[in-house]
Amino acid sequence: MQQLLPAWPLLAAFLIASLVLAVTPGPAVFYIVTRTLAQGRAAGLASMAGVALGNLGNAFGASLGLAALFAVSSVAFMVVKYAGAAYLVYLGLIALRPTGNTAAPVQLEATGLRTTFRDGLVVALFNPKTTIFFAAFLPQFMRPDASTVSQSMVLGCLFVAIAALTDTGYVLAAGAFAPLLARLRGARNLGRYLKAGAFIGLGIFTAASGARSAK
Repeated sequence: MQQLLPAWPLLAAFLIASLVLAVTPGPAVFYIVTRTLAQGRAAGLASMAGVALGNLGNAFGASLGLAALFAVSSVAFMVVKYAGAAYLVYLGLIALRPTGNTAAPVQLEATGLRTTFRDGLVVALFNPKTTIFFAAFLPQFMRPDASTVSQSMVLGCLFVAIAALTDTGYVLAAGAFAPLLARLRGARNLGRYLKAGAFIGLGIFTAASGARSAK
């Protein structure tokens, strides 16, 4: 297992970046919170579980795609790292733009927990941007001398686990402090800047450390 994880400084950077990216509000978070407000904590937790499973599927899909790519060319690893760094910076710049009414409350019909779980799974699993994100994010922390599939799956599981924990926190908070969520605009703007800073900082860090990771 130790060979499938990066060295501690890089692992710490991965954990911090994952936590920042997971805790800042995004479409999945607002979907989960909306479900919680509309149907209660049980529905929110069911949505969170569906989203987590969908994200895990995307992480595994990205892992298989990366493995196939790296098997074709020995330089593909570095190409993906630099391309991923540029893409993460691009995501950071996009995150700085106002999102309009993306986080506006959505009226949802009451549904059973099984249907709510399925909806969360579909929302996450069939979002191609999630797979692209994993394909850009995970290689930044992978060793070129170890199994690509195993490394990316382990890192993907860690990221999904962190996101599931933070999403659970959002569900519990939404259930307890529902009246306060109407005044979330300021927190939403702060989250936007944190998310943008995390993407851009990670992209710069990746580009700077790319030569060191090559062997």
